[in-house]
Amino acid sequence: MVFQLGASLLDALVLAVLHKEAAYGYKLTQEVKSMMQVSESTLYPVLRRLTREGCLETYDEEHMGRNRRYYRLTEKGKSQYAFYVKEWQIFRDQIDDMLIKGGNEHE
Repeated sequence: MVFQLGASLLDALVLAVLHKEAAYGYKLTQEVKSMMQVSESTLYPVLRRLTREGCLETYDEEHMGRNRRYYRLTEKGKSQYAFYVKEWQIFRDQIDDMLIKGGNEHE
């Protein structure tokens, strides 16, 4: 993607993935990376911050003899996700108006 995306959108994508279901760190980072060009070293601090802010909680489960750290949304995380969805819709509509309607005026 040629457009640079900010930290809020990265937070929103993490919350969106976890809105569907809890996920362990690697799976979560792979899903986010499929939507946005970002490194794992960028995502793990985001997960720690969202956990510290009370949007996520973690738990460990054993898988093939190793522990996996899972992340899931808290009630605050669900509220923050809903907020981001509303804000995204407003932002998307504004950008569409500018790029699409503005672009059509010059044809």
